[in-house]
Amino acid sequence: MKRVATWAMYGIGAISIAYIALYVYAMLSAPRLEPGDPIRIFRKPDAPSYSALTLRV
Repeated sequence: MKRVATWAMYGIGAISIAYIALYVYAMLSAPRLEPGDPIRIFRKPDAPSYSALTLRV
């Protein structure tokens, strides 16, 4: 049972190290945002408009 617990701790440690490495990569590769920069939201031109209120009876 001790051997299983030891390997479980190794597994949890490896997952946590991978998570931290992924977080560091995401923080270093993210685009730099400056106050006043426009927010770019990409939308397909032919996407339906869900904000239009239409009642069908």
